[in-house]
Amino acid sequence: MILPDATTSPRWENNDRPSLTAAFKAAGVGSDIQNAGGDTAKFGTICDSMINEGVKVLMIVNLDPESGSACLKKATAAGITSIDYDRLTPGGGASYYVSFDNVVVGQLMGEGLQKCLTAEGKNTANIIYINGAETDNNASLFKEGYAKALKPKLDSGDYKLVGDVSGEWDANKAANAFDGLYTKNNGNIDGIVSANDTMAGGIIARLKANGLAGKVPITGQDASVGGLQQILAGNQCMTVYKNTDLEAGLASKLAIDLIKGDTAGADALATGSVTDPTTNQPVKSALATPEAIFKNNVKKVIDDGFQKASDVCTGPYAKLCTQAGIS
Repeated sequence: MILPDATTSPRWENNDRPSLTAAFKAAGVGSDIQNAGGDTAKFGTICDSMINEGVKVLMIVNLDPESGSACLKKATAAGITSIDYDRLTPGGGASYYVSFDNVVVGQLMGEGLQKCLTAEGKNTANIIYINGAETDNNASLFKEGYAKALKPKLDSGDYKLVGDVSGEWDANKAANAFDGLYTKNNGNIDGIVSANDTMAGGIIARLKANGLAGKVPITGQDASVGGLQQILAGNQCMTVYKNTDLEAGLASKLAIDLIKGDTAGADALATGSVTDPTTNQPVKSALATPEAIFKNNVKKVIDDGFQKASDVCTGPYAKLCTQAGIS
């Protein structure tokens, strides 16, 4: 298993690694999980090493389509079954894809923003999109989801899209992108779709600087510690919770079936398919279901063990956790 980095989202090391490790250990299957640290050259080196070791199944979360595709094609040439985990690699030809339904993830963000705007009595609004990295196929799927969810409001003229840019999954880049749109629109921004919690955190810092934190609804994704804290504080509208135990469980079961040579079992898990945007070919897929998290159900993320109360309920957030029934 090759994870991409530890910066675009804390989930890779904090959630995916332990979830996958536990799932493989429970099944009695040996695993080697390494992180490329955001370095495509290191990603390639890890890939080559794993292929040379003769792994039975190779799972990757690509850093970009080019390096990810190169790795997967080497695996295929070596007769190794490959799985794209969480992020499809366009043109890579992975045997299977395990993720959440990423269009639904985006849809939850779009619906969440509308819910929060309505709660504030804002029936008309100028909104902006701060999208994920343009090289990430997931970012396109997320945007497809929130654009679809918000289309009726945009078509009716109730909402106006006044900015649509990439934040590259980076807090500072997202914050700078927001600043540019804020200036361009003379501060007339009423709602923000931020494609994940990391970027939302950067944008919220700029909202605070303008005295607008908690006054402009902003979405997120990943149910990160920081994202949950911002929701409890009223600075972030919502996040999308993707329980990595569900995703890792599907991935490990799929990999175990493939290691055992049970392709029928693997195919039974991969009940869906997604289309590779480069080849237009279907990829067998196992997709887990995401969930919207607002202030009133932050507790669920803690109760599930996805995040720890001891991490979320620190300093000024301790009182907020108590008020939310989190202990």
